[in-house]
Amino acid sequence: MEHGGRNKFRTALATPRRGMKVGKLHQGRNIMKRLGTLALTTMSLLLLGVVLLAGDAIAQQTSLKEQLVGTWIYVSSTSTRADGSKTDRPNLKGIVIYTSDGHFAFVSVRADLPKLANPDRARATAEEAQAVVAGSIAYYGTYSINEVEKVITPKVEGSTFANMIGGAEQKRIITSLTADELKFTNPRTSSGETLEIVWKRAK
Repeated sequence: MEHGGRNKFRTALATPRRGMKVGKLHQGRNIMKRLGTLALTTMSLLLLGVVLLAGDAIAQQTSLKEQLVGTWIYVSSTSTRADGSKTDRPNLKGIVIYTSDGHFAFVSVRADLPKLANPDRARATAEEAQAVVAGSIAYYGTYSINEVEKVITPKVEGSTFANMIGGAEQKRIITSLTADELKFTNPRTSSGETLEIVWKRAK
């Protein structure tokens, strides 16, 4: 009886110890699972952040041509002669349009162009015709753009000043381009001047 009682006592003592070990084992497994879940969540968030940053970087790498495409309204211009003297040209109106397929159109007119006395423009007087020719220019054609040098090269196909058609290669050097403003320089106009023009994007 004495030996039987001792065995029962020992069994009773051993049982809870095994239970404690099992409980601790389950607890350790739960902690590991939670840590694993946390690690996966953290990695997922990090990967998402990398993807979003990469998307922003790609979006910011818009080509110069894509930024240029659109309709631009004349703001101001400055003409510089060979002797270095400058002349502002505030009394102008103008527009330039660049299309995504490489075409363009340019129109510039003096705001104070005189109206013709005769409604038939083919019957303008010599003085009226001279004022219109001297105070306006319009041309259109195709263009290419050098992304590295930031140079627009127009190829004139039609113009109110026919000398521009098939003439010397022209260049428009972009000095500044934002979402709403375009500045470029014509390094040499037909009159031998350097022309700096500021445009704003049409809304």
